[in-house]
Amino acid sequence: MVASVAGLMPASGSGDPLPKNIPQAAQQFEALLISEMLKSAHGEGSAGWLAEGDDQAGSSMAEFAEEHLAQAMASAGGFGLAGRIAKGLERADAAARPSAAGGGQEPGS
Repeated sequence: MVASVAGLMPASGSGDPLPKNIPQAAQQFEALLISEMLKSAHGEGSAGWLAEGDDQAGSSMAEFAEEHLAQAMASAGGFGLAGRIAKGLERADAAARPSAAGGGQEPGS
């Protein structure tokens, strides 16, 4: 896996990601997408980028290289998805906070 998401969860156990972790989570998500794109680029039937045929060590090395490259690309800005995702999640979080602080009443009740 590209990176562990365990550090994105709050210690309180509420299950909601902390707003300060949204950019990190978005970057990890983009890295995962890039990694999957790299894996699909050479397909299942091909020998791979570093491996020849059924070489298990070469196949493992190619997978590791793809994941590392994906993480590096996402850290450097990637396709710009992480920034857009983070902004959208932060807006959604900000919009949800006032309604949660409103006493828990439904609109129109």
